[in-house]
Amino acid sequence: MSINQEMFERWRDRNMNKLKFSIFLLGYLVYLCFGAMVFSLMEAPVEDKIRNDLYEMRTNFKRDATCVTDAELEEFIVKIVQATNRGISAVRNVTSSNPNWSFGQALFFAGTVITTIGYGRVTPLSEAGKGFCVLYAIIGIPLTLILFTAVVERLMLPTSWFLQFMFRKLGHLYKVFHIQLIHLAIIIILVIIFFYIIPAAIYVSIEPKWNYLDAFYYCFISLTTVGLGDYIPGDSPDQPLRPLYKVATTFYLFIGLLMMMLILAILYEIPELNIGFHFYLKSDTDEDERMRLQSSAAASGQKYSKQIDDEPAATSDYQGIPSFPRPQAAYQSTEGSIQQ
Repeated sequence: MSINQEMFERWRDRNMNKLKFSIFLLGYLVYLCFGAMVFSLMEAPVEDKIRNDLYEMRTNFKRDATCVTDAELEEFIVKIVQATNRGISAVRNVTSSNPNWSFGQALFFAGTVITTIGYGRVTPLSEAGKGFCVLYAIIGIPLTLILFTAVVERLMLPTSWFLQFMFRKLGHLYKVFHIQLIHLAIIIILVIIFFYIIPAAIYVSIEPKWNYLDAFYYCFISLTTVGLGDYIPGDSPDQPLRPLYKVATTFYLFIGLLMMMLILAILYEIPELNIGFHFYLKSDTDEDERMRLQSSAAASGQKYSKQIDDEPAATSDYQGIPSFPRPQAAYQSTEGSIQQ
């Protein structure tokens, strides 16, 4: 291959990568605007109805309660709204045997902070609490990511053994990609059953005002770390065993998030489904830079140390079991096991 042809192919690859990324970015913006339009069309009529009902109720109250001025009523409503936004309910004369900052409730709040769910219904009230929340999140979020990655890597071992079992049983019938799809589908179905369908049914039986759609919606919004905060378990002031209920929900969220990360890890093990790979910025000078660094290190008398990814023996201990998150290496190892 001539130098001009090689340079042309590099130029073509770079421009194709830019074109694909531009198309993806445009499609993402279109999807974002489409969601905004649908939400606006669906939710605006409901909001207008609630606003009209509230206006009518306020007008009737002012007509009947002539001793209350409009300014006094406005001030009262503002205080109620501010208290509600801080997680303090004004119903039942503001009496509650289970405050928001018991240990169980505080554990639930701490869990939502370091997992980045962040419901936003109960927030720190003091200045010191806000400052501590910032420091706590700065340290806790990276620690949580490290913990989740380490646990998911260990969970990949039994799932990989199951994948190898499927290869032995179905390798003569299906291609590697098809078996990986079946394996992924089985894991997704199990996660949906045990971390969406069953927990939603449990929440319906505990939460008096939730229907099944509300409960399933809460599970999805929480385990995807969206955390809108419109539905929170144990938010009722008269909820029995409220602190214990919050602790149990915290453990459910942690385990559920681990399962979601496990699905992503298995998905990344399938190169054909790792769509983001096509939009990554690829450098044409990686090998040249590596050689330059080796030459510089040799000239200065320093010993060049290989990275983990450069060592072929680094993955030999797994014996064909894919590790997290190496999608391409895993694909090659599983394909090699079938050929054997």
